Amino acid sequence: MDQHVDLDEDRHVDPYAVTDVSAESVNGRGVSAADPILVEIVEGTLASVEKEVETAIARTARSPMIRDAHDFRAGIHDVRLRKLTGRSYSALVQPIVRDFPVETMKPGDVYFHNDVYLSEGGIGHLPDLCVTVPVFHQGEVVAFVQAFGHHDDIGGSVPGSMPSHARSVYEEGLMVPPIKLWDQGVPNETALRIMTRNSRMPDSLAGDLDAECSACLMGARRLSELFGRYGRAAVEECFDAIIDKTTETFRRELLAKIPEGVYTWEDYAEHDGVDEPRLHAQRITLTVDHSAPERRSSRREGDEDAGQEHAPLTIDFTGTSPQAKGPINHAGDYADGVFLKKWLAPILRNLADTPERMAELDVNEGVVPLIKMIFPEKGTLLTPIFPAPTNARTFVILRLLGVLAGVLAKATGGRMPADQETIRYTGVHGVDADGQPYLMREVLGGGSGGRWYADGEDTIHVVPDSRNIPVEFAEARWPFRVERLALACDSGGPGMFRGGLGYDKHIRMLRDASYMSIADRSILSCWGVNGGLAGRPFRVEIAGKEMEGLVDDHPVQAGDTIRIRTTGGGGWGSPYDRDPRAVAADVRDGKVSIAGALGDYGVVLDGDRIDEQGTAELRANLRPTTDRFFDRGPGYARLSGGRTSAEVDEM
Repeated sequence: MDQHVDLDEDRHVDPYAVTDVSAESVNGRGVSAADPILVEIVEGTLASVEKEVETAIARTARSPMIRDAHDFRAGIHDVRLRKLTGRSYSALVQPIVRDFPVETMKPGDVYFHNDVYLSEGGIGHLPDLCVTVPVFHQGEVVAFVQAFGHHDDIGGSVPGSMPSHARSVYEEGLMVPPIKLWDQGVPNETALRIMTRNSRMPDSLAGDLDAECSACLMGARRLSELFGRYGRAAVEECFDAIIDKTTETFRRELLAKIPEGVYTWEDYAEHDGVDEPRLHAQRITLTVDHSAPERRSSRREGDEDAGQEHAPLTIDFTGTSPQAKGPINHAGDYADGVFLKKWLAPILRNLADTPERMAELDVNEGVVPLIKMIFPEKGTLLTPIFPAPTNARTFVILRLLGVLAGVLAKATGGRMPADQETIRYTGVHGVDADGQPYLMREVLGGGSGGRWYADGEDTIHVVPDSRNIPVEFAEARWPFRVERLALACDSGGPGMFRGGLGYDKHIRMLRDASYMSIADRSILSCWGVNGGLAGRPFRVEIAGKEMEGLVDDHPVQAGDTIRIRTTGGGGWGSPYDRDPRAVAADVRDGKVSIAGALGDYGVVLDGDRIDEQGTAELRANLRPTTDRFFDRGPGYARLSGGRTSAEVDEM
């Protein structure tokens, strides 16, 4: 095959050195010449195969985290390692082809890895296990099908493999560099035995891996049929067209709405599990240059823009805090930051003309040429040095979504949502009535931020398609009762458009157990924007005692109740500009209390009736002379020495 991968001096992949010099799939200008009808067929087939793979995994996996919470993703990549599907994020193929040249691959091979520091930035923590299957046509590799997801337990010092006080990756579980897990359809039983032996949930892990490998092999057969039906040259032309369409659409419809200039903003993780809570900064300086030509994703060697180092958007992470002692680090500075580019790009969709148009826009490899990333020197939260722990890296990587949104809010005068919920893991572990160990871990969502045209969404899950564990399933499987599952009243940030609400969940334990939590936003809040106020932070109480966000094994007695309230999204616009009728409706629906209506929105209610004169007078007294563009909530003052805003908040 005329395909090769160049490595830098540290043996990591240069994503722009992956080339295929066979020119059959592009014309002389390096631009796709695919038939538009066939492009639609291929694009639909890719989406269908991706969905079929995910459905197969969900139906055959064994762990609640995969089967019920749906904390996994599938992705399809071409032979040049470009992500073709855009419904969700996925890991990378780069570490596989780095260690296993494509010419050595055979039909039925399945590759596996979860090593954070050898994943080229595609894996964030060890419980994320990734399988990759090559697709063959006429004896040559033409694409890859991949799945990766968060599994129950891969070893380490605590159940669930996410020790909140870890100081080293060695405490977090079993590290597996890229290996061949199946060889021409035959599983490597030795490797599988080693992995399941290290897991506290061996049957669950074995079942999940079997489901993922089998589903990806099925997806590879489906894609091979596509190549057989239309031929490699035609299908690869369509791949180029799909990716180039994304590049052009994002540049024309979204990037054009950002004024040229340089904009800086930062946000923070609040604790790392080792040091006392403090502000761990993640900073972005965004440079917008509409004259800069993007690096065309479908270029080949010899194209005029080969080696182009400019891009319309430059994201500079300089100013990000040093790496933490605890596990909140994220190794993002590999493979030119290609994973982070695709991770952050969905935020740009908020610039679309309508919500309907935003939902239509996929994020595939086409966004990569539009973004250049500049990383600070090794030793920061985003450039940690092995063996820094990473299991709670969600505190950083999810915060970056909000940092980019904040930068764009400054650039566009507020035409971005307020801050969204962030992921958290809560759960219990112990021994059931049959004497068997169990682990219940749940990814509970929270509220998204208010938008310039609408309220935020309630109890959304930032991981696409993921969900809470059904109450009926949980009570049938584990020794507790769910006594309440509701919206957390007043949790959404007040605003002209209110932030979405978080969950209010009460769990009564039937047996002694241990509570665990990997959660951020327990001090800091989801920020409000353009005069909107911050939402309420994450909070857990057990037998009346408030918990910290990072807990490994707090004892819970039979009969104790665990009360969980997840974060509310930030508000957008001044709450004193919210329609009083909308506030009254929120009170009627239990989303805002009567006290909240009065204190947060200045709305005076007399039963179901709005006191319009009293409301006007109260709002006149409550309205500040000037609204802060960003509101970070009271937790920021606690960690910043009393400051109510950061220097970067100034417009």
